[in-house]
Amino acid sequence: MTKKDLGLLVLILVVGAVVAFINPRFLLPINIANTANQVGLFGLLSIAEAFVIITGGIELSIGSVVALLGVIFIDLIGNRGVPWPLAVVITLGIGVVIGIAHGTLVTRFKMQPFVVTLCGLLIYRGVARFYTADGTAGFAFGVSFPTLEWLTAGRVYGIPNSFICMVVVAIIAWIVLHRSVFGRHLFAIGKNEEAARFSGIRTGRTITAAYIICGALTALAAIYFAMYTRSISPASHGSFYELYAIAAAVLGGCSLRGGEGSIVGVVLGTILLQELQNLVNLLGIPSSLNFAVMGGVILIGVLADQQWTSLRARRQMSALAQSPAE
Repeated sequence: MTKKDLGLLVLILVVGAVVAFINPRFLLPINIANTANQVGLFGLLSIAEAFVIITGGIELSIGSVVALLGVIFIDLIGNRGVPWPLAVVITLGIGVVIGIAHGTLVTRFKMQPFVVTLCGLLIYRGVARFYTADGTAGFAFGVSFPTLEWLTAGRVYGIPNSFICMVVVAIIAWIVLHRSVFGRHLFAIGKNEEAARFSGIRTGRTITAAYIICGALTALAAIYFAMYTRSISPASHGSFYELYAIAAAVLGGCSLRGGEGSIVGVVLGTILLQELQNLVNLLGIPSSLNFAVMGGVILIGVLADQQWTSLRARRQMSALAQSPAE
């Protein structure tokens, strides 16, 4: 755990203590469980976003992908009679295909990630609305999938399974990013893609792999969101979810310039963001201010990252200036 992560953990504890003091309902088991469920759902998206941001890219279509894959998943198991394990595989497969498409456009066609994913945001939202004829996708009355519902919306000793899933994914992602050659390549590309290429790293394949991981994790989150909400309005479902993911990643230490990030930090950033959302709800602050809170969080996170980078650069320059010449 880095100094940034420790600072974020302290901030979470301080904010939690303040919220609990102002409104003791914050510590009620049901509120903690509901918050943990939200952390699990948005944590999957934040980890997905982190893989792309570390390479110096950005993924703006996450919310629209959640809407599209959500309506497809519900349609497969609710209307077309596809067994839910097969529907899960199909949904994850579509997420992987979307990741391949984004990675190919960025690496082979040299398009900016911002442009590619912004276009995806519009395209997938439009396809989702067309797929359902702009209607709400949901389960018919009486339709039940006990095993799937327990895996996605159930709890183990009061802990939401969505949170448990996020923890498992976070552990795997931590190993991949911080204990594997692939992870080192991701960071190297984010620091300097051209230098990484000259050092022998297959930058195109590595960046595409990051988008594939992002697409697969987004598809997994889409399934959890679909089973959590039980119905999806394709015009609004998943709106601005990409902002939650970006805000959590930035809070967790991921630099929008690339080359920096921590899975532990991303998880802590998600917890802090949901804690702030809970604070807004418990204090009776108008929900319309949620986006203002997110915007402020992103602004503060980017500003803190810039100040931290500048301070570290000054320290390095100072150390070089003080070192004796050979």
